[in-house]
Amino acid sequence: MVGPTPQPRGIPVTPIEAEEIQPENWGIHAQSTTTWLLQPAFRSPYQGPQSLSPAANGRETVDLTLYAGLRPWTGAEIWINPEVDQGFGLSNTFGVAGYPSGEAYKLGKSTPYFLVQRGFLRQTVNLAGETEKLEPDLNQLGGTQTANRLVFTIGKYSIVDIFDTNKYAHDPRNDFLNWSIIDQGAFDYAANTWGFTYGGTAEWYQDWWAIRAGVFDLSQRPNSVALSNGFGQGQFVAELEERHTLWEQPGKLKGLYWLTRGNLGTYLDAISVGQATGQTPSTDAVARFRTKGGFGLNLEQQIAEDLGVFARASISQGTVQEVDFTDVNQSISGGLSLTGSRWGRPGDTVALAGAINRISHQGKLYLAAGGLGGIIGDGQLPNAGPEQILETYYRVALFNFAHAAFHYQFINHPAYNRDRGPVSIFGLQLHLQF
Repeated sequence: MVGPTPQPRGIPVTPIEAEEIQPENWGIHAQSTTTWLLQPAFRSPYQGPQSLSPAANGRETVDLTLYAGLRPWTGAEIWINPEVDQGFGLSNTFGVAGYPSGEAYKLGKSTPYFLVQRGFLRQTVNLAGETEKLEPDLNQLGGTQTANRLVFTIGKYSIVDIFDTNKYAHDPRNDFLNWSIIDQGAFDYAANTWGFTYGGTAEWYQDWWAIRAGVFDLSQRPNSVALSNGFGQGQFVAELEERHTLWEQPGKLKGLYWLTRGNLGTYLDAISVGQATGQTPSTDAVARFRTKGGFGLNLEQQIAEDLGVFARASISQGTVQEVDFTDVNQSISGGLSLTGSRWGRPGDTVALAGAINRISHQGKLYLAAGGLGGIIGDGQLPNAGPEQILETYYRVALFNFAHAAFHYQFINHPAYNRDRGPVSIFGLQLHLQF
């Protein structure tokens, strides 16, 4: 659901080295990722319309993306990301709040289809401080920037391209796959079905800290393809980042806040109307303009050159339905990542992470009454419990442009249901990047 971040990262250089760096005026890159998931059969005394299927099944997703950029003037970059996608997530991306594949969208197709997922302008205004070198990369032209700077991004992209980034857990094409490990589980960020939206972000970098804020368009209705017309519904996101050195190793701590204003329903209203009419409760049936907010923390810390740890915690308002991400109101996650330098494979990575997700008490009552969330709904919930997730992977460097990754996930209480599961999911991924 996320990809390369438009947020540039630099390498400090001396003034003499900086004078020798010629900024790129244009760049073209490409990537292709194929992800296979296999889910063996698991225990399930019942299932509903949005349950993870208990039968053994396998699915794959394939995407091919072009990254084309140019520099129209000093400090500016225009990027466009046309993409071809194909495939489905397990059970059509239903059944687990911490869904097991960040490469699976909420809309799958058996035949390849074309979309322009990103198209944005980024303007960097250098202020002062140490000069940093920028290497050519996906959505990044080579050149220089200063440590103290302003960065403005406007156009179509994913909110989590810029917010809630983490060196060790954020990109399903290069690290973990599970939604609640690569992002804050309760960060209900604005997006269409594919995870993208229109908006603008301003960032200010100074010495050991940075602050960023943005406004974004919400979907017309939760989890829908179309975005609202003229920003009729929207979301405000702000993040404060602190950079530090601990045990002579770099780290970051980020605090995130978001506030959504949109056409949303509450769980208790849906239950009341359902009881009065004798119908299954639906948050869509009681939707009106409301606000929903939340906040979270995000830590990344390098322990040694080849070892890093990360952790996230997030909480969102538990009375209002999910908006555009997933059915989580409280989430904690954490893990570690180790490169293969110690066994002579510096391009390899082995990592382990866990996550615990919860839905609010009102959300449990709604699901127990047969209501459907954004991606979960077993038709009943007589025995609720926290969703517990464990993921590990080993990524093998095949060439400088290709790697393969082997994933395993263990999911206990899928969709907060103690009566179903546990579930094991095996994954294989092949990633090419040019």
